[in-house]
Amino acid sequence: MAGASVKVAVRVRPFNSREMGKDSKCIIQMTGNTTTIINPKQPKETPKSFSFDYSYWSHTTPEDINYASQKQVYRDIGEEMLQHAFEGYNVCIFAYGQTGAGKSYTMMGRQEKDQQGIIPQLCEDLFSRINDTTNDNMSYSVEVSYMEIYCERVRDLLNPKNKGNLRVREHPLLGPYVEDLSKLAVTSYNDIQDLMDSGNKARTVAATNMNETSSRSHAVFNIIFTQKRHDAETDITTEKVSKISLVDLAGSERADSTGAKGTRLKEGANINKSLTTLGKVISALAEMDSGPNKNKKKKKTDFIPYRDSVLTWLLRENLGGNSRTAMVAALSPADINYDETLSTLRYADRAKQIRCNAVINEDPNNKLIRELKDEVARLRDLLYAQGLGDIIDTNPVPGGPKLTNALVGMSPSSSLSALSSRAASVSSLHERIMFAPGSEEAIERLKETEKIIAELNETWEEKLRRTEAIRMEREALLAEMGVAMREDGGTLGVFSPKKTPHLVNLNEDPLMSECLLYYIKDGTTRVGREDAERRQDIVLSGHFIKEEHCIFRSDTKAGTEVVTLEPCEGADTYVNGKKVTEPSILRSGNRIIMGKSHVFRFNHPEQARQERERTPCAETPAEPVDWAFAQRELLEKQGIDMKQEMEQRLQELEDQYRKEREEANYLLEQQRLDYESKLEALQKQMDSRYYPEANEEEEEPEDEVQWTEREFELALWAFRKWKWYQFTSLRDLLWGNAIFLKEANAISVELKKKVQFQFVLLTDTLYSPLPPDLLPPDAAKDREKRPFPRTIVAVEVQDQKNGATHYWTLEKLRQRLDLMREMYDRAAEVPSSVIEDCDNVVTGGDPFYDRFPWFRLVGRAFVYLSNLLYPVPLVHRVAIVSEKGEVKGFLRVAVQAISADEEAPDYGSGVRQSGTAKISFDDQHFEKFQSESCPVVGMSRSGTSQEELRIVEGQGQITDMGPSADEVNNNTCAATPEDLLLDSSEKSAVDGPLETALEHLKLGSIFTFRVTVLQASSISAEYADIFCQFNFIHRHDEAFSTEPLKNTGRGPPLGFYHVQNIAVEVTKSFIEYIKSQPIVFEVFGHYQQHPFPPLCKDVLSPLRPSRRHFPRVMPLSKPVPATKLSAMTRPSIGPCQCKYDLMVFFEICELEANGDYIPAVVDHRGGMPCHGTFLLHQGIQRRITVTLVHETGSHIRWKEVRELVVGRIRNTPEGDESLIDPNILSLNILSSGYIPPSQDDRISLGNDTRTFYQFEAAWDSSMHNSLLLNRVTPYREKIYMTLSAYIEMENCTQPAVITKDFCMVFYSRDAKLPASRSIRNLFGSGSLRASESNRVTGVYELSLCRVADAGSPGMQRRRRRVLDTSVAYVRGEENLAGWRPRSDSLILDHQWELEKLSLLQEVEKTRHYLLLREKLETTQRSGLDSLSPSSSEDSDSRSTSYVSSPISADGTPEGRALPLDAPSERQKELAVKCLRLLTHTFNREYSHSHVCVSASESKLSEMSVTLLRDPSMPALGGATLTPSSTCPSLVEGWYNATDTRTLQLSPRVESPDLEPTIEGELKKSPTCGPEDEKETQRLLVPDIQEIRVSPIVSRKGYLHFLEPHTNGWVKRYVVVRRPYVYIYNSDKDSVERAVLNLSSAQVEYSEDQQAMLKTPNTFAVCTEHRGILLQASSDKDMHDWLYAFNPLLAGSIRSKLSRRRTAQTRI
Repeated sequence: MAGASVKVAVRVRPFNSREMGKDSKCIIQMTGNTTTIINPKQPKETPKSFSFDYSYWSHTTPEDINYASQKQVYRDIGEEMLQHAFEGYNVCIFAYGQTGAGKSYTMMGRQEKDQQGIIPQLCEDLFSRINDTTNDNMSYSVEVSYMEIYCERVRDLLNPKNKGNLRVREHPLLGPYVEDLSKLAVTSYNDIQDLMDSGNKARTVAATNMNETSSRSHAVFNIIFTQKRHDAETDITTEKVSKISLVDLAGSERADSTGAKGTRLKEGANINKSLTTLGKVISALAEMDSGPNKNKKKKKTDFIPYRDSVLTWLLRENLGGNSRTAMVAALSPADINYDETLSTLRYADRAKQIRCNAVINEDPNNKLIRELKDEVARLRDLLYAQGLGDIIDTNPVPGGPKLTNALVGMSPSSSLSALSSRAASVSSLHERIMFAPGSEEAIERLKETEKIIAELNETWEEKLRRTEAIRMEREALLAEMGVAMREDGGTLGVFSPKKTPHLVNLNEDPLMSECLLYYIKDGTTRVGREDAERRQDIVLSGHFIKEEHCIFRSDTKAGTEVVTLEPCEGADTYVNGKKVTEPSILRSGNRIIMGKSHVFRFNHPEQARQERERTPCAETPAEPVDWAFAQRELLEKQGIDMKQEMEQRLQELEDQYRKEREEANYLLEQQRLDYESKLEALQKQMDSRYYPEANEEEEEPEDEVQWTEREFELALWAFRKWKWYQFTSLRDLLWGNAIFLKEANAISVELKKKVQFQFVLLTDTLYSPLPPDLLPPDAAKDREKRPFPRTIVAVEVQDQKNGATHYWTLEKLRQRLDLMREMYDRAAEVPSSVIEDCDNVVTGGDPFYDRFPWFRLVGRAFVYLSNLLYPVPLVHRVAIVSEKGEVKGFLRVAVQAISADEEAPDYGSGVRQSGTAKISFDDQHFEKFQSESCPVVGMSRSGTSQEELRIVEGQGQITDMGPSADEVNNNTCAATPEDLLLDSSEKSAVDGPLETALEHLKLGSIFTFRVTVLQASSISAEYADIFCQFNFIHRHDEAFSTEPLKNTGRGPPLGFYHVQNIAVEVTKSFIEYIKSQPIVFEVFGHYQQHPFPPLCKDVLSPLRPSRRHFPRVMPLSKPVPATKLSAMTRPSIGPCQCKYDLMVFFEICELEANGDYIPAVVDHRGGMPCHGTFLLHQGIQRRITVTLVHETGSHIRWKEVRELVVGRIRNTPEGDESLIDPNILSLNILSSGYIPPSQDDRISLGNDTRTFYQFEAAWDSSMHNSLLLNRVTPYREKIYMTLSAYIEMENCTQPAVITKDFCMVFYSRDAKLPASRSIRNLFGSGSLRASESNRVTGVYELSLCRVADAGSPGMQRRRRRVLDTSVAYVRGEENLAGWRPRSDSLILDHQWELEKLSLLQEVEKTRHYLLLREKLETTQRSGLDSLSPSSSEDSDSRSTSYVSSPISADGTPEGRALPLDAPSERQKELAVKCLRLLTHTFNREYSHSHVCVSASESKLSEMSVTLLRDPSMPALGGATLTPSSTCPSLVEGWYNATDTRTLQLSPRVESPDLEPTIEGELKKSPTCGPEDEKETQRLLVPDIQEIRVSPIVSRKGYLHFLEPHTNGWVKRYVVVRRPYVYIYNSDKDSVERAVLNLSSAQVEYSEDQQAMLKTPNTFAVCTEHRGILLQASSDKDMHDWLYAFNPLLAGSIRSKLSRRRTAQTRI
């Protein structure tokens, strides 16, 4: 039965109501097992007949004799399948058919009597047969599971918890199964019936046109039936497991027949999909089992698509696998269902051909035992039949059981012994066996079968015991051979055998000795080579080993084993150092040497044991018997003294080495002396060439110079100025203390303290007053004399654990560092728990932490009180500024004067009102405060010059003449005098007598005013509780404070509404205070979160200045060192002779196929000037072309290119310049000289007389041996390279160096590259030639300075080298991950912060001034008119005088006026301007006498240049480090170029008069006289600095340039990036064609000029070499361009126009 086919039955049902309603006709006929179907559409067609195992006619009523009932179906199919299940087979019954064909009725049936289907009847019959079993050795267990497959998803119908979809998995042994499917044990049919009912209720059914209760899912009911049989004879339990799968399939259907829509249609599609897959599986299985393919091998095409559907996957074993399967095909008899019925019949017909290979599911071992027992029984019966039954009897007792020994567990050996003992009593057993034919074979078969049964019945413990015995025997055998084993069976090692003689090897390496062991077996053991004719027992190799070298013979003599060595002829064999040629008896311990290199020791354990027994007290040999002993023994016996020969050879080598070393030292010394003499000669030659004047001056004796009174004043003025110069000393402190900072950070990282140390500069300003613990001891006394605030070097301690920031002095850092070292040294001794306790201590013994306050300062704000002079109320909105210059929020404060008896208004319940505070202003105390905190006021009163403000090293000559922003910083509160603060009408009230002008501020009276703190807004949510306190600047002992408010950072502003009345006795100092001094408001808050981001792995990150919000640009590299030029000492730089702006074009040309060198494509998509990426091809010859463009001048003349070097090949913009680059390459200069400009480079800037100097060099990139240059650049990677050109200039001591960083990308040799791309021409037509855009531009500043006097103290100080301790190594430095202490860049950043604080203070002053003026104009217009007798025009000119003149009309405190007959400064300025306009023409070049250089404008440009330079630039240099003001009129108080050039003395300014010197220089003729020629012949020092392009674009667009010598205009594209203006041919041009330096240019605008030229919207830019007239498209456009070129000029013009409009409105 193992290969039976699938049982197939078909069953036809009666008509249903739908079919009756349509008067359907029956098209099914059944005769026996044959089913016939008639085609209703073609009745004449021959009916189709199908034969099946069963054909059930259920179309009629039960009264019909042919009617097949439910019981008949079960008897034919169900009982047979149940019988197979009891036999141990897997069983499957599934019903197939269209919707409504009766599948569920056949399988499940109904609850009525005789209406139950196959599944209930089978379950009931199953338990009835189980209950009828009387065999006590049988036991049964039944488990059931019920699932449905709905829309290809499996649902558990018996477990309500498994609502989700179950996963179908596949096990390599069990096959497909449903994961987490519940299997419920049942003990009766009632249990199954209950589960079946609950599962049926959970099934998915729905109504269709063909069936009102259509099953919309496949139901699978599984019964796992287990039978256990206990065999009492063998005490073995066997088990058979049967799986009964009863499947009710969903109906196959057509959408048009069922009328399915929506969900029903989707369900039908999934049903048809699974049933279609089932049909494919049935067809494939039928084809495999059909006749033609039955005997053929399985092809690759014979694929069964089980996995295409969940249904077929789960029924894989039931369809053609290990199962007995029956299929019931349900048919519809109606003609309207002809197609579906025919399809069902064809499916059933195909299923008949499927064969299933079913097997009984039982343990193979149990099956084998059962079969063997049957075999034993058969053999026993055979022996009994032959009369030999008594042979196998084991129990002679009469009536006892007769059992074979196999059945009682006896071994076969015991069975044989019993057999032999009994044979004596029955004559001869052999005779009897021989007498019975076939009995001998039967007994052998019986013994064999008994043995197999015994092995199968052997318990696990018996198998373990037998295995252990075998292992013990194997270990004993190995131990005898000298191999020891571990307990787990692994090899432990080899040791000497206890009985067998053997050889062990001796090696020069002690670790290799006694590792090889050769046994000498009984008889002959041969030693020789592998290629010998006979097989050798011991195989050796080497030059002196013969094919058959020697023979060991082992014989037993007198009970003792004796080993004899017999050497073969010609074989070198030594025993104990002596060569043996005759057989020699070996003794244990003998040394045997075979050939020259094989050394053995012979061991004989038995012989050695006997000798020890005979001489138990034998002495141990003096030295071990090893390889060295054997070799020494061999040499001694052969008469060779090896030690003496070795010593002699060593002595000869030492003598030879000593002689060669002496010769080499002598040659090296001679070569060194020769080179030194050559270097001295060259140095003298260079000194005599470049320093002829210095040599002459050294020879002249110095004469004592007598100073005049004027020179003495100058010297004293300079001395006072340089006495307070402090940034060089700050630089010394930064460099000198860097090692302590680095060590503290290293210890912090190793101890995991999460504390970071970094240098910081702190200046005593209004916004950031220094705490007392940071000031030096003599700070109070020093502050009185110091003309500007003190700046100190401190250490910023960032406590990242507690989110706090502290500031330590350098002395405190050193003290704490000593404690840190102690903690670090004992960290290894202290347990980790103690260290953690130390970490938790914020204050106390831990040197890393300080106590931090609960409330922290958010920022400070200042409110000026000038409105109290004119009793008008003002509401201020002032910025809250932190110590770093960051705006943290805003504060609204109201200030107003009130009467003494006026009561505070009722603000409501939310207003906090305080009483009236009475304070006093002491004149002496306030003057002392002014001398401390406001030094400029103090100096102006005491007669000290305002010129005594410090400048930073290297600042230009012109910019010295006024205080810069870092000079007049936040403490210089009177830097803008009161005559600049107020309007002319207001000044008349202030400067007049106090008794008459300020009636409410009479000296000695009580003046009461009110300060109301209204609101605080825009404060970050990280500050939780906010409160504010305020006081006057000079009162530090007490303050007025508000209540704390909760801050969320969202919602409306925080409303303090704190009212404070202040009563003051009016004194002169109080009036001075409210004129110029503010009230300080300090806002505090409780900090909630850490201000520092969490550090990854405690890595310290260097602090970055807060102003770095610019786009990232390529850093400026230092020059690549020259390879051919000798290192020359840079001479000391003196005064700057002249400056030029260089524009340099860089091109990389590649060799084309026609032999020309074409510029490589440059990608300008970065959008920044002076940047671009060269797109190069790999493996092509290249040239580098450099073109220098500059204004023509007498001082700048290029001579030749000394060297062009390239190096620092890298793939990051930043390069480590401290490393020595091995890839530096000096290029071969091909050509150099002056060239005419190309057509695209001709820009009409007046007369274009620019100079173009070009040189070209060959570049072979393969010579660098760099992988980055010799491969195609990967995606998103770029290659960077630094180029330096050393160009010799006439009248210069050394070559000028131009350095540029190239950015490159290498493509393959044949890659097609696009044309030049940039942001501008991305969407343009590309009108420019591509070759003119394939270049990268660089802008440089060339400074030609004179050689300074070597004996100047200032120059000696500049050249003084400070010990830079930041490069010194400290322990743990490698953990800092690239962190470095800040040095020179910190000074630059700090000056920027001071600049920002100064500007913020000036903005607050200006805002207050404008607010007050607006208030006065609206409320006191009539009063203002009576106060000021001057006209509106005069008022306009006076009010703008602070913008154009540094000296006000009433510049003296006493109000003295200039004589009436002398012209005023304003009149002088207007006269000069008119003359210049009358004589000015724009088509000629400007001479020196026409150039007006603005001091503030030059300072402005220097600020921009300085900010964009490398922050690591040393503070000592040729350019300023001080960022100047972006609005110098507010900082310095004046703005005029003419007055900075020709200074006038005033009673307030007592600096030495420099007018004759400066005017003399400016009045020189542009043509060079004899003195100028002599000046140009002096040797100069060139210094070229690349200008970092500003990322901030002030304005860009088109301007019209006036063509020279014509009236035509040329349209150019202009981009203003201060301090440079970049000019392009068009907006699509990506290469800069010209630049204008606004720092050395004068921007002029005049309405008279426009009227005279009859060209509207024009303005002029005048440089040292040319004048350029520009025209904008409209008036607004012109003012916007003026603001971009010169913000101050544009502001003054707008102010003047607005005043004019105001005056016209009044009229």
